[in-house]
Amino acid sequence: MTGAADVVVVGGGGVGSSVAYHLTARPDFSGSVVVVERDPTYATASTALSAGGVRQQFSTPENIRLSLYGARFIRELGRLLEVDGDKPDINFIEGGYLFLASPTGVSALEANHAVQKQEGADNALLDATALAQRFPWLNPEGVALGSLGLSMEGWFDPYGLLQALKRKARTQGARYVTDTVVGLERSGDRIVAVKLASGGRIAARWVVNAAGPQAGKLAAMAGLDLPVVPRKRFVYVFDCRETLEPRLPLLIDASGAWARPEGAGYIGGISPPEDQDPDSDDLDVSYDLWEETVWPTLAERIPAFETVKLQRAWAGHYDYNTLDQNGIIGPHPDVPNFLFANGFSGHGIQQAPATGRAIAELVCEGRFTTIDLARFGYERIRRREPLTELNVV
Repeated sequence: MTGAADVVVVGGGGVGSSVAYHLTARPDFSGSVVVVERDPTYATASTALSAGGVRQQFSTPENIRLSLYGARFIRELGRLLEVDGDKPDINFIEGGYLFLASPTGVSALEANHAVQKQEGADNALLDATALAQRFPWLNPEGVALGSLGLSMEGWFDPYGLLQALKRKARTQGARYVTDTVVGLERSGDRIVAVKLASGGRIAARWVVNAAGPQAGKLAAMAGLDLPVVPRKRFVYVFDCRETLEPRLPLLIDASGAWARPEGAGYIGGISPPEDQDPDSDDLDVSYDLWEETVWPTLAERIPAFETVKLQRAWAGHYDYNTLDQNGIIGPHPDVPNFLFANGFSGHGIQQAPATGRAIAELVCEGRFTTIDLARFGYERIRRREPLTELNVV
């Protein structure tokens, strides 16, 4: 393609498609939107390979606000993204998240809970006795406190959300182009065009970096530093002979191992230690991690999982912000028409709706108007001042 657009969005996954949807849904935006996506099958896209969770149990107010909007958006998805009478359903199961804390983690969990309640999250703190009474399948040994989401938390079909956003954005006028961005033309303090692998060129007033795990490479094309790299995460699918009653929430052990229901079975995983978490472009699965870490940890916490059978596994990429694992949202201070929507480090799909809205506000109004995301801006990256999020999974 060769041409021009008011806004070029690089990356058509969940975040990029949310940007396209929110822009084209605004009555005060009459411009053109082009989304450049290298693989319309999304076979290796982070969105499609995500476990698809949404929670408000963060320690940072902005993360809570972003995900609250995401949960409300998902609840209203059928109405918001209806096309020609077809109302999409992405099977949102409000099963809740259950964070477990050891005695050393109690103060942090209590502090997080106070912030979450202040921001409108619906969750409850349960001590070990209350946890064992509520979930008789749980081994409470070593657990001092748990935080349980009571509503607006759970899991959904992330690929379904992506397709619903994309379809609605296209009906509202967004154009999707199958191609790969191989260069950014910069003139002084502006990006003036994107160059495509096909040989095409798209002139642009605004360029949005929604390239997921490849966001750092895209920024480098403009001579800009963005500490976002692909980090691999594994999801293991397993069954269990014993029925857990009541149903398992999305449980996060104090060790970081997690599990939740998926259909008739379960899925689970764990994020590796930082020194064992290299940048990676491949999607090869480590079964040793399951055998040596994930399964033993989950079986200790949920004894019924001692006899589970691993059925399959897959890998996906986080767009990992190496500074602080939080999103980077907003313009580069030296190139104000180059907007970041990157670095969510595993919570991008749940925050995609609010991120798309925020980018649309910057384009149309020049500022954030619903959620003040100034602390998520690029300036902290330049200063190397992390915005710490304590509840990273």
